[in-house]
Amino acid sequence: MKNKVDKQKDFEAIKQALVESPNVFVTGFEKLTVAQDYALRKTIRGVGGSYKVIKNTLAEKASEGLAIAPAVTGLKGMNSIAYTNGDPVALAKALVTYAKTNPTFTFKAGFVEGRVVEVASINDLANLPSREEVLAKLLYLINAPAQRLVSAVNGVGRNLAVVIDQGVQENKFNQ
Repeated sequence: MKNKVDKQKDFEAIKQALVESPNVFVTGFEKLTVAQDYALRKTIRGVGGSYKVIKNTLAEKASEGLAIAPAVTGLKGMNSIAYTNGDPVALAKALVTYAKTNPTFTFKAGFVEGRVVEVASINDLANLPSREEVLAKLLYLINAPAQRLVSAVNGVGRNLAVVIDQGVQENKFNQ
């Protein structure tokens, strides 16, 4: 049994995670083996997230007065939180992929960018492209007109050279 000091440390750790992380996924993990739990934690760390097993009443008390409170109120069973300050899409993808291979791992709620989201929205979020993919596409769209302009400018010079060359070729044959 934990003493009061350890319980207070747990409370503070959960409170800090809930306050500092704009992206939190509340999950259930009944009947996971140690190996499955290790793989889950490794997957979450791989995308820049963190993972904590939570006590339901402790999480409810830690969330009082926070926007995430509806997501962690009234939890039943064994629950955990996966959270990140980074890309919520990457974390959602990792969790959804893990949930597909481990059906005992379930989603209870989510909190993304300051809003509580439903379980169905977590799957939708996982289907979005990652932040890096979106930035790469945006950069391509920004660079494409510049590339076209350079091609057009070079094309004018190239076409002029071809016309002059053809004129020279025709004059050689006419002489």
